[in-house]
Amino acid sequence: MLEVQRNACPECDLLLELDGLESGQRARCPRCDRFLTSQDDGATNRALSFALAAAVLLAMANSFPFLELHASGLEKVMTIPRAGAELYRDGYAVLAGMVLLPIAVLPAVMLVTMIALLVPLRRRSRSSWLVPTGRLLFALNPWNMVEVFIIGVLVSLVKIGAMATVIIGISFWAYIGFVLCFIAAIGSLDRFQLWREIEACQA
Repeated sequence: MLEVQRNACPECDLLLELDGLESGQRARCPRCDRFLTSQDDGATNRALSFALAAAVLLAMANSFPFLELHASGLEKVMTIPRAGAELYRDGYAVLAGMVLLPIAVLPAVMLVTMIALLVPLRRRSRSSWLVPTGRLLFALNPWNMVEVFIIGVLVSLVKIGAMATVIIGISFWAYIGFVLCFIAAIGSLDRFQLWREIEACQA
């Protein structure tokens, strides 16, 4: 049987007991009214499904053309890996890393981490890597900027469209799908409830 634990509100530090929530119930801090947690029995399965779909779409996004540009008889095909490779070849190694890290490498690491965490939780199996994997996932989450990249691309398309013919490739739509699934997977995870599931598996 799990022990009742007190958890501090991240806003006002009030100690609260958040155990015993039923499915669909939400908990808010009685002092500052900050949302704390919600009980969703299907969150783990939903997050895992979205994470697997996001992994497939990210692989597609890195395998096909992202954009094709046609201007003055010249044609340029861009893929996500090639964008970083071109910058590196031109001597901008730091910029290449800044481009590839937040839009391809970090999301891939987060997806692998998420899947490695959620599969044992779904099977209710005890695994030694659950605690460090959970800590890694929540440590990486603030660096997630995939939606910022998409907004930047859309703004750039408006400007580039006036100077060249732009053909959107399969990779672009795959990345859009990846971003939606990735955000849905992250949004399905409740930090408090996830740690409760980890503790239950480790008991």
